[in-house]
Amino acid sequence: MAFSGWPEEALDFYDGLAADNTRTYWTAHKAIYTDKSLRPMTDLAEELAAEFGEPKIFRPYRDVRFSPDKTPYKTHIGAVVGGTGYVQLSAEGLGAGAGMWQMDPEQLARYRQAVVSDRLGTELEEIVAEIEKADCTIHGHGALKSAPRGYPADHPRITLLRYKGLTAWKQWPVEPWLESAQAKGRVVSFFRTAQPLCSWLSSNVRR
Repeated sequence: MAFSGWPEEALDFYDGLAADNTRTYWTAHKAIYTDKSLRPMTDLAEELAAEFGEPKIFRPYRDVRFSPDKTPYKTHIGAVVGGTGYVQLSAEGLGAGAGMWQMDPEQLARYRQAVVSDRLGTELEEIVAEIEKADCTIHGHGALKSAPRGYPADHPRITLLRYKGLTAWKQWPVEPWLESAQAKGRVVSFFRTAQPLCSWLSSNVRR
């Protein structure tokens, strides 16, 4: 079925779940989740796959084993697209991300070597600047408080060096277009804008 946006009932569902995150609420409203939230996300993910890669929609249940927060259900629905993209719907609106949220030790070592390279590091700076010009936010995840061991604190790209993950993010508030196929256009435009970052990470870090 063609993606046609998320109806208002999906947002109302997550508003209610935030207020009453219980099995009772979930059971009473599961049909709304399935039809008004999950089905549109499935349709969107399948349409995005042709250009951006295989999607995976996350389960709605939280892993509470090691968390002090024992609420059982996520108050959003999220999907990974192609291993580098992410789409999320919540009562606050639509969000999309791209990049690497977390690097393993070998990837982190390659990332830092690339950042200090005059050619590759400058290239990354230019990519980040272009994405920010497009009104997207760059997030550095797991940032160290100081320079990584073995790197100078006064390096010209010290901010990038301190990151353990690097992503672009775009958040849209709830607006009428969210209930239409225009929502797909927003996500596609963002993914294309963030593609240079994903390509740089794939070439220099992920491999």
